[in-house]
Amino acid sequence: CPVFLAPKSRSVAMPPPADIVKVAIEWPGAFPKLMEIDQKKPLSSIIKEVCDGWSLANHDQYALQHADSSNFYITEKNRNEIKNGAILRLTTSPAQNAQQLHERIQSSSMDAKLEALKDLANYSRDVTFAQEFINLDGISLLTQMVESGTERYQKLQKIMKPCFGDMLSFTLTAFVELMDHGIVSWDTFSVAFIKKIASYVNKFASDISILQRSLAILESMVLNSHDLYQKVAQEITIGQLIPHLQGTDQEIQTYTIAVINALFLKAPDDKRQEMANILAQKQLRLIILTHVIRAQRDINNEMAHQLYVLQVLTFNLLEDRMMTKMDPQDQAQRDIIFELRRIAFDAESEPNNSSGNIEKRKSMYTRDYKKLGFINHVNPAMDFTQTPPGMLALDNMLYFAKHHQDAYIRIVLENSSREDKHECPFGRSSIELTKMLCEILKVGELPSETCNDFHPMFFTHDRSFEEFFCICIQLLNKTWKEMRATSEDFNKARIRLGRDLQGRVMQVVKEQIMRALTTKPSSLDQFKSKLQNLSYTEILKIRQSERMNQEDFQSRPILELKEKIQPEILELIKQQRLNRLVEGTCFRKLNSRRRQDNFWYCRLSPNHKVLHYGDLEESPQGEVPHDSLQDKLPVADIKAVVTGKDCPHMKEKGALKQNKEVLELAFSILYDSSGQLNFIAPDKHEYSVWTDGLNALLGKDMLSELTRNDLDTLLSMEIKLRLLDLENIQIPDAPPPIPKEPSNYDFVYDCN
Repeated sequence: CPVFLAPKSRSVAMPPPADIVKVAIEWPGAFPKLMEIDQKKPLSSIIKEVCDGWSLANHDQYALQHADSSNFYITEKNRNEIKNGAILRLTTSPAQNAQQLHERIQSSSMDAKLEALKDLANYSRDVTFAQEFINLDGISLLTQMVESGTERYQKLQKIMKPCFGDMLSFTLTAFVELMDHGIVSWDTFSVAFIKKIASYVNKFASDISILQRSLAILESMVLNSHDLYQKVAQEITIGQLIPHLQGTDQEIQTYTIAVINALFLKAPDDKRQEMANILAQKQLRLIILTHVIRAQRDINNEMAHQLYVLQVLTFNLLEDRMMTKMDPQDQAQRDIIFELRRIAFDAESEPNNSSGNIEKRKSMYTRDYKKLGFINHVNPAMDFTQTPPGMLALDNMLYFAKHHQDAYIRIVLENSSREDKHECPFGRSSIELTKMLCEILKVGELPSETCNDFHPMFFTHDRSFEEFFCICIQLLNKTWKEMRATSEDFNKARIRLGRDLQGRVMQVVKEQIMRALTTKPSSLDQFKSKLQNLSYTEILKIRQSERMNQEDFQSRPILELKEKIQPEILELIKQQRLNRLVEGTCFRKLNSRRRQDNFWYCRLSPNHKVLHYGDLEESPQGEVPHDSLQDKLPVADIKAVVTGKDCPHMKEKGALKQNKEVLELAFSILYDSSGQLNFIAPDKHEYSVWTDGLNALLGKDMLSELTRNDLDTLLSMEIKLRLLDLENIQIPDAPPPIPKEPSNYDFVYDCN
């Protein structure tokens, strides 16, 4: 009888469970093991299983770590970072390793000690190891070695200088890395330790690594502790720091300016002006201009940031005068106004002080104050009671009158001889201009942690703000004349002309200044030259060009067409945002030592289902592959995207945390019950791209200003393209002829 054979079952390859990770594990002297790790099992059980495979006892003395350059330990907190194909290493536990290094760095052998300190500097980057080493009072041991241990080898220094320098360098590196984890308070260090670190700034000026770390420690001390600021300020002087700016190593120059900035930032209000005077005496500005800004090399991002911080802190010295009201009863302040009048009108005869001429003198003063453009002609001091700009406006006016006397007299006399309603009032204009310049330069605001926007021209003059004002007040007068000459229609409303024109002039002048500043002129003369090319006529051309490029048709058919094609445009913008997220962006990890911050990269998978992210050692050139990013976050797990003050990392307190610019670049992804992924975008454009893209992934509206601008631009372009055929129709010069009357009107229908 026939035999029927059952068909062979076809095996189907099932994807591995999400909790199973396939890895290779190394052990010195043995072949690597291929192993599947169940992420649901306790890490101790996995380590025991690995140890049993190599017949190793006391599995609690072992741990797993990444076999890459980081060598970071794997813990229950970070085990989810393990990805398929990762290479791990079985090694001694963090506690064992910390104990061994704690003993080795106290070895009497110089070679053994040097090797141990080198290993310590490397391991200290890992927070797991750092916690164990700190628990052994390791920070105190390092500070003792710095305070007294080095003296033991002073006699050996001459014959073993390279070894001694390396030993101190590794010691300071380990200290900086351990402190950077924020586990230990900076307030715990002694004056002896501070003195020793400060001494290295002078003693080891030729040893770059020691000098770098010493400057980094001093900066962190100042920024993180008010008590240490006072102690450091007593130990280190500007004179000791200046020589490091005159070298050729840009990194040392950067650290040096960072220390100066930190001392500036933390100084009490009454000490900041005193410090600024010392910096002026030491010619800091000229040294930075010569050896940093005009050196024959590019300025890197960190140096640009420190120069920006110094620029902001310098301009913030003006805040006190900006917020000081004038006291109308203060004779010294009133004398400044008298001096302005004297410089402008001293050619006219001065009446004597006899009692008979008192009324005549008052009348003349009132007339002159009106010519000077003050609102209150009887008592001009009242014009300076509004803050901002307060007394800063009067300071600028006096500087202009004394240092640019010819230009000052010309502007005052020129306007005082014009018809009353057409004059450009020097006093009122100066007050408004000073207020506007303070807004442009953000006087009084803390520097941003992410901004690199310094202007070289402000480092070319000791009184750069005053010179900036002098250039701009002449620009304002010139623009006023140009606008009045092209605004004849205002003659119909002469009563309102002065106020309306002044407001419009200020808007144009601000635009002229902002456009000139964006070109980053290298000197004040170059800035002045840029403004010469930005006349009112040129601004009108630029505005007209921009209007034409963003022309908005308002007729009903066009509005209906816009409404019809808007969903297509929004979908196009959405795809662009998602494509940018797929490309990814490099973000900074900011902490107290900004120059040594690491980078991290985040990008969306091509199928838009997973965010891949991970740390980088340096800023990448181009895209970073998905498989090199250690961490993953499924889009489906994202609960919300928050921005600004709602971000968890923006709720922290710190000297530079709560400024407006950083808040505007901050956003966070919230997932699970308490998980969060915190971002500070490199700039406003990247912030808009990422928040738009994340909202699109979550099915929400894209609300950024960038989306609104893109929508307007693309809609305008699309409408113009769809109407393009009409533009090729030739329009006749003469109207078409009127046709002859019809032979009958039988085609007419009478509605009645």
